[in-house]
Amino acid sequence: MIRIGIVGTGGMGQVHYNNYAHIDGCEVVALVGVTEQSRECAERWGLPLYADIPSMAQAEELDVVDVCSPTYLHKQHVIESLNAGLHAITEKPVALHRKDAQEMFDLAAEKGRLLLVGQVLQFTREVEVLRSLVQSGEYGKPLDAFFERLSACPRWIQNGWLFDKEKSGLLPFDLHIHDLDLIVSLFGKPESYSFTSTGNADRSYKEHYRFLYNYGDLTVAAEAAWFNADIPFTARWRVYFENAVVINDGERVVAYQFDRPPRVFDTGDEPRIPTGINLPPTGMFFRELSHFRDCIEQGVPSPFVTREQVLTVVELLEEMTNRD
Repeated sequence: MIRIGIVGTGGMGQVHYNNYAHIDGCEVVALVGVTEQSRECAERWGLPLYADIPSMAQAEELDVVDVCSPTYLHKQHVIESLNAGLHAITEKPVALHRKDAQEMFDLAAEKGRLLLVGQVLQFTREVEVLRSLVQSGEYGKPLDAFFERLSACPRWIQNGWLFDKEKSGLLPFDLHIHDLDLIVSLFGKPESYSFTSTGNADRSYKEHYRFLYNYGDLTVAAEAAWFNADIPFTARWRVYFENAVVINDGERVVAYQFDRPPRVFDTGDEPRIPTGINLPPTGMFFRELSHFRDCIEQGVPSPFVTREQVLTVVELLEEMTNRD
């Protein structure tokens, strides 16, 4: 049984807690938090609540700390977990600077522990299909790809930290990071890139971005937004292979070719576990955390969210936020 302590009981902390309840071989045994919400969660879940990770690690028998705190606290919380001799799972982004992410991975290696980063898009059924098609070459080489991730401005965030560049990295690190992680995992580091951004003059951050990544014969574009409008969350992609166009329209994944009927892929998402946040019930967190359980049991890093992949993504996003 893997014994888990969760740090942070906001939206993602509650998502992780709810999913661990469905995963064999995992047990959440303690929480870290200092807010009234944390006290309420601890009481509701019947778990001890600690003010910090060292206190929790000293009092409890733990295997892993799951860091679901705000982005600007990830480095501190991961380092405290690793220094306590525990594995660390952390929500994305691992950090806002490559040097910080490098330090965290280096410490994990020094301590003989795993640092596992929650790039949850890697564990969706749609991405499983796309990864398989790129790796198998079933439809030939990819020639062009487009990724779209659009949201209303996240006004639900507590304490406004998400709109502070030094604490969150803003939209690129919050939203586009999902698609960039997928892009890098599929195609590697781009040869070059460019981007544009725009937004209302009275905002301290940009609300809309367009990205262009150059891979020689392959061109990848992406769009991400926190719109000043109450639009439905939209996440779609399209990849043009030599012999097919494969489209994820947000509802299903379909391959289109000449002289053949459209091929609809099985992307059934079971189990569908309620998130309690602005996402519908889904199985992606269940699969992500089940995979991390397997990595910890086997003592091996994740093949889907690798160290070099994570460092490359952080490096690119850091460059972008410094230039914007």
